[in-house]
Amino acid sequence: MKLDEIRVTNPYLALPELCYTRVKPTPLAKPYLIHANAEVARLLCLDEEELESERFVDFVNGALELGGGDPFAMCYAGHQFGFYVPRLGDGRAINIGTVGKYHMQLKGAGLTRYSRDGDGRAVLRSSIREYLMSEAMHHLGIPTTRALALIGSQQQVIREQWEKGAIVLRVSPSWVRFGTFEYFAHHKKHFELEALAEYVIAESYPHLADKEDRYRVLFGEVVHRTALLMAKWQAVGFNHGVMNTDNMSIAGLTIDYGPYAFLDDYDFNYICNHTDRNGRYSFGNQPNIGAWNLRALMHAFESLASSQRMEEILDGYGKIYTDHYLELMTLKLGLESFEAEDTELLRHLLGMMQGLGVDYTSFFRTLSEYDGSREALLALGLYHKPMHDWLDSYDRRLERNSSSHRERSAKMKQVNPKYVLKNYMLQEAIDASQIGDFSLVKALFVIAQKPFDEHPQFQRWAGATADILKNKKLSCSS
Repeated sequence: MKLDEIRVTNPYLALPELCYTRVKPTPLAKPYLIHANAEVARLLCLDEEELESERFVDFVNGALELGGGDPFAMCYAGHQFGFYVPRLGDGRAINIGTVGKYHMQLKGAGLTRYSRDGDGRAVLRSSIREYLMSEAMHHLGIPTTRALALIGSQQQVIREQWEKGAIVLRVSPSWVRFGTFEYFAHHKKHFELEALAEYVIAESYPHLADKEDRYRVLFGEVVHRTALLMAKWQAVGFNHGVMNTDNMSIAGLTIDYGPYAFLDDYDFNYICNHTDRNGRYSFGNQPNIGAWNLRALMHAFESLASSQRMEEILDGYGKIYTDHYLELMTLKLGLESFEAEDTELLRHLLGMMQGLGVDYTSFFRTLSEYDGSREALLALGLYHKPMHDWLDSYDRRLERNSSSHRERSAKMKQVNPKYVLKNYMLQEAIDASQIGDFSLVKALFVIAQKPFDEHPQFQRWAGATADILKNKKLSCSS
C-alpha cells in the first residue's frame, strides 16, 4: 500500500485517559533519510518504493499523519537502579498508530508531558545504535522491537555537546512495560490496572482471554518469557545496561537500546553503562535482575492475583532460565543432547575464557570449525595450557556425538554468529555519519540481517576486538 492508503488504529486509546496523553510530534528541521528497512515495511504492508519518497521522510519526521492517526505518549513509572520513580512515561517517544499487530513510535519526535527536564529529542549516534541493534537482535533470534526507518537532520541537540538530531521509527507488538503496571498499582488505580491487564492479554496473550484466573496465569507467562529472554541474552553475550523496570517489556521483548554492548572478551562482571557504578546491571547479574524486576511486577499485580500463587510461580523462574540457558549452550557447543556433566564442562569453559580474556563471539565461531586441530583456538588466548585442558575435556565429550565433524560444524554455524555488532563497529559507523558518510551504517545493516553468513567483504569485523577498543563503557545518552 501507499502511505496515503494506510489507515492506522489506536487500540491503546481505548484505555482510561490516565494511561496516556495525546500529543503531536514536533518535526526536525531539514530532515533526510539515512536508511529504511524493507523487511519491516512488508510487515506493515507498505510498498517498498514508498521508502524512497519525500512523503516517507515527512512521515518519519512526524510531519505527515496517516489516516486514523491520533498520536499519544504513554504514561508509566519504574524502578531505576532499584529506586522507585512514581512517574516516567514516554519522554521522547510518540505513538503514531497501529498497523495489524505492530505499534509504531517515533523516538526523538519532541516534547511530551513526560519529558521532565529533557528535550524530547534523540541524537544521531544513539539513533544509529538503536536502529542497527534492534535489527541485529531480531536476526539472532532474540525477541525485540524493530525499526522501519532512521532519519537525520540539521537540527542541533545538546547532550554532552551539540549534536545532530535524529528520529527512529520503531515498531513493536507491545510497548507496555513492567513500569506501566507499577504506575497504576502505586496510585491504587485498580480500575485502570485491570483495564491494562485486559489490554495486555488481548494484545500479547490472547490465548488467556477465557481463563478464569487469567491475571495469575498472565503473570506466569511474563515470568516464563522473561526467563527465556535473559537466557538468550546471556548465551549470545549481550549486556543491556539499563534493566530498569520501565525498560522491561510485558511481552518479553528487548526494548530501549541505550548503552548496551555485546561482549568483546568474555567477562562475567562486565559493565557497559558507566552510570552503573555498582554493577547492578552487569552482564553476569542480568538473570538476577530479571527476577528482581519480576518481583516488582508481582507487587503491582497484588490486587489482581493471589500473592502466594504468584510467589510460587516466581520461584520457578530460576529453573526456566537455567534449563533454557543450558539448552542454548548445548547447541553452541555442538552437543547432540545435554548431559548432567555438561554443566561442569561449561563452567570450565567460561572460567577458562574469563582467565584468558578470550573473545566470546570469535571463540564459539572458531569452535564451530574445530576438527581436532587446535591452532586457531589456541591463537585466541595468550596462554595455551588452559585451552588445551578444556579441549581435552571437550574431545572426550564429543566422542558421545554420533554426527560427523561436517554435520556438527554446519549446525554450530547456525547458532554461533560470525558477526555481532560490537561497540567499536558501531562507533566507526557513527564517526563516519558525522561527516555525512552513511556507507558503514548500510554495511552493518547487511551484517545485522545475516549475522551467521561469511561476508568475506566484512572479514575485518569478524575477529577479536583490538585491545584499545575492548569492553568500553557508554552513557545512557548512547
